[in-house]
Amino acid sequence: MTQSATPPSMNDFDRTLIEDFRAHRGHASSGPFVGRDLMLLTTTGARTNEERTTPLVYTRDGNRYVIIASKSGAPTHPAWYLNILAHPEVRIEVGTEAFRARATVAHGAERRRLYNHHAGKNPSFWDYERRTNREIPVITVERIAD
Repeated sequence: MTQSATPPSMNDFDRTLIEDFRAHRGHASSGPFVGRDLMLLTTTGARTNEERTTPLVYTRDGNRYVIIASKSGAPTHPAWYLNILAHPEVRIEVGTEAFRARATVAHGAERRRLYNHHAGKNPSFWDYERRTNREIPVITVERIAD
């Protein structure tokens, strides 16, 4: 009887992607995120107050970064989104830059416009929307002046 290998957890996947992003000056060098606009979002835990870093695909809307709390179409919101609701001041890393920013949840027509733009560039987001009954949150992130 052979023992099957345990698949890596999402935390392992994220940790590897974060290391790759930082080692390659803000770009993924392998895996599903090669060639995509990727950021590292660091939030403060809603319950723990501990910092958590999550790699996310983003699009731009003027000076704002746009991220989508899709969780691949799961029925629940990702933890990083709940963290933003509790602590909207975040840190992001884009390319070789890292800076403080404020995250704001978009609503109504703006949310729809931003979601459509994001999904137009990243078609898997259309599938995520079809997989769930929840309205997937759209978040804009703007740099805070030092």
